[in-house]
Amino acid sequence: MSKRAYNFNAGPAAVPLEVLGRAQAEFVDYQDNGMSIMEMSHRGAVYEGVHNEAQSRLLNLLGNPEGYKVLFLQGGASTQFAMLPMNLLAEGQTAGYVKTGSWANKAISEAKLVGDTFIAASSEDNQYKSVPNLANLQLPENAAYLHLTSNETIEGTQFQEFPDTGNVPLIADMSSDILSRQLDVKNFGMIYAGAQKNLGPSGVTVVIAREELIQNSPKHIPTVFRYDTHTKNNSLYNTPPSFSIYMVNQVLKWIEEQGSLAGIEAKNREKAQLLYNAIDNSGGFFRGFADTDSRSNMNVTFRMASEDLEKQFVKASEQEGFVGLKGHRSVGGLRASIYNAVPYEHIKALVDFMGEFQRKNG
Repeated sequence: MSKRAYNFNAGPAAVPLEVLGRAQAEFVDYQDNGMSIMEMSHRGAVYEGVHNEAQSRLLNLLGNPEGYKVLFLQGGASTQFAMLPMNLLAEGQTAGYVKTGSWANKAISEAKLVGDTFIAASSEDNQYKSVPNLANLQLPENAAYLHLTSNETIEGTQFQEFPDTGNVPLIADMSSDILSRQLDVKNFGMIYAGAQKNLGPSGVTVVIAREELIQNSPKHIPTVFRYDTHTKNNSLYNTPPSFSIYMVNQVLKWIEEQGSLAGIEAKNREKAQLLYNAIDNSGGFFRGFADTDSRSNMNVTFRMASEDLEKQFVKASEQEGFVGLKGHRSVGGLRASIYNAVPYEHIKALVDFMGEFQRKNG
């Protein structure tokens, strides 16, 4: 390998090079057991040690909140869109959703198939360029929960603070910004996230939930879709995505080495500021999509004067080793996903490329 790509993919996304190196060293023979972690029984002591260590390490990074459980599930956030109302939306209740863009809309669509829902707040009128202010949110007495998407990967918006929902559990899809900043988990009833953006490779979905929410699922739900099934079996009811969980554990170790969440947050803010400054100081050649106060530190979305110019930019960037800068097909434009594992040096290289492209085409 002569050179690492500048990986700005939205997911699956960059994995820390140090983690890839450690995994490579252990890939064929994990800790002198004569086989790869992928080949081991999920019922064996060696794998269970990795499994439990990953759960413990994740909770430790989040401050060891009392009364919370970590589940390792499959099916991505898309499966959680359905599992959540199946498990927590009882007859006579209604589920609240904050409508902020593409992924929030998918969660809402699935919930409507299960039971009654309502839109608690929306930024649709602003073309999803912002997240709504939830400071004065009013929830009905029969609200089962309030769901929000903490970071919209496609539109490039992010909640900078979260509402106090009182006795109503706050549920967050944090697939694209989990462990990117400091967070008080006790404000949430549940957090879930696909691993493929900030936690490791695709294949495992992390759920962090108050145990009281996931201990007694409705009996009519198929067994594998019940949270209490996975709670009682320590996420080992069926064969888990063992290699993905092993990789999550390695990424969690790497986050600890970066100064835990405080260190990661500082680095992410520095990276995002560098890129947003380049956009804002381009004299309008590049234009940020999201409103300034709602900008994501994970997914930087921007436009240019025309689609033809954007296509030229993407083509030229690919020739220089940049990957993943084309915006999502549903909204177009440009997007740089700068998750935890994307180094500052890669952002700097992108900014330099943007300046050179503008010099030639401005």
